[in-house]
Amino acid sequence: MTTEPSKAPPLYPKTHLLAASGIAALLSLALLVFPSSDVEAKKTTLSLELESPAEQLTQEQDAAEAVQATNEPAASPFAQIENNADDAPETAQAVAPAVEEKKGPDHREVIVAKGDTLSTLFEKVGLPSTSVHEILASDKQAKQFTQLQRGQKLEFELNPDGQLNNLHTKLSDLESITLTKNDKGYVFNRVIAKPTVRSAYVHGVINSSLSQSAARAGLSHSLTMDMANVFGYDIDFAQDIRQGDEFDIIYEQKVVNGKSVGNGPILSARFTNRGKTYTAVRYTNKQGNSSYYTADGNSMRKAFIRTPVDFARISSKFSAGRKHPILNKIRAHKGVDYAAPRGTPIKAAGDGKVLLAGRRGGYGNTVIIQHGNTYRTLYGHMQGFAKGVKTGGTVKQGQVIGYIGTTGLSTGPHLHYEFQVNGVHVDPLGQKLPMADPIAKSERARFLAQSQPLMARMDQEKATLLASSKR
Repeated sequence: MTTEPSKAPPLYPKTHLLAASGIAALLSLALLVFPSSDVEAKKTTLSLELESPAEQLTQEQDAAEAVQATNEPAASPFAQIENNADDAPETAQAVAPAVEEKKGPDHREVIVAKGDTLSTLFEKVGLPSTSVHEILASDKQAKQFTQLQRGQKLEFELNPDGQLNNLHTKLSDLESITLTKNDKGYVFNRVIAKPTVRSAYVHGVINSSLSQSAARAGLSHSLTMDMANVFGYDIDFAQDIRQGDEFDIIYEQKVVNGKSVGNGPILSARFTNRGKTYTAVRYTNKQGNSSYYTADGNSMRKAFIRTPVDFARISSKFSAGRKHPILNKIRAHKGVDYAAPRGTPIKAAGDGKVLLAGRRGGYGNTVIIQHGNTYRTLYGHMQGFAKGVKTGGTVKQGQVIGYIGTTGLSTGPHLHYEFQVNGVHVDPLGQKLPMADPIAKSERARFLAQSQPLMARMDQEKATLLASSKR
């Protein structure tokens, strides 16, 4: 009798094969939906480079921050502290519960909500509201704890008996205050962190207004104004800016625990306007005086700035035969009109003596400044004069002398600006401005040792940024 050989049992049960197939399918789907960590990191880095100058730092600085991050988590560079508890958005309370226990059972954290007082916050953590008076009376500076802002965090440390041992809060990224209990009551302490100063780079292209494009690139409003002031001798930001203009800036950035908490001055900048490129480097000479120069050492500062009003619109140009909008007759317009909102600051175009700060016929509130023996400027239709500006006084270039208004013969808020050379009215938009002195020969080598690396870094940063955007 012959017997058939017995069939070997399957290596894997059907259920295992089905499970394996399912896992493989899920893995395939995951790879499609969630890209690899390398790809995601590149995307994140690209986004930050385009939007946030805080991340565009040298490799050495990044390495230092990485070491620091192992000791303490870095706060988000986009976090903001609200200035008014009643005006902050409702979403502030969705970030964290009203009372959160951390670091042990005796630790409490409270987020200030609309309508909160120090007494209500004490009640939230289980402290009697009557104890607030005792704490505030312990030190004159303790009253700062009553100046609450919505979204602010207060940290309480209680003793085993449920009494307050320590109260702590941050007033800003740099400043925090603490009350600590001792045998005599509570001791107030203030800590002001010293930020690390490092340099950061930002690149932007104008595709709308300068302010909007600068903000999109990650440049703060104050740095945008600084940039306009640096290049204000060569570029009229009221009429010269064109779509496609671009800028590169390296500036000082103040950092605490990896988070940007403020900015210092612009160290170097480059602005390409209508195809022409201007450069600027900040240099402090041996006497401690700082100023801006071109990359090859010529002064950025000239005797006069191009426009006395930032980002204003030119509503009327210099003309020998303009029809006056109020008098309704042909009358020479011996200046340039800059239209801007009422109250916009007006700056002195150069150093000089104030010949007049008062009313002058159809000009309304007017300031006239004599600049040496050759030049004179006039500023008309002002709403009012800046503090300290008076007839017979002196002003410095860029100093605010008054504010846009509509006094005198004026149809709307604007500045009427005139420029005279040896008593003759000239077009301030076409007048060639006198130059200031270049870098002293004795300091030229020292200047170039600072200027050349800054220019090279802007070239390298820009090339890296553009290469990343093409990936």
